[in-house]
Amino acid sequence: LKIKTGLVIEIRKAMRNRGLTQQDAAKRMGITQPKVSDMMRGDFTNLSERKLMDCLNRLGYDIEIKVKPATASLGHLMLAID
Repeated sequence: LKIKTGLVIEIRKAMRNRGLTQQDAAKRMGITQPKVSDMMRGDFTNLSERKLMDCLNRLGYDIEIKVKPATASLGHLMLAID
């Protein structure tokens, strides 16, 4: 949920920075306007992490997944934003 939340925050920022309406963003991201509306209200349970990453790609963002050895015996997952 933490990763999905971070991705949605970046989608919101991208929409705001580009001055996109929900309808314009929906067309670019390949989803319906009601799904964008749900996302803006914090309901993104109907969208997978992969779909959210695809949405960011379609808004002009690169996504990099980096795998490295953990410093502890158990690794962790985090979202780093540049």
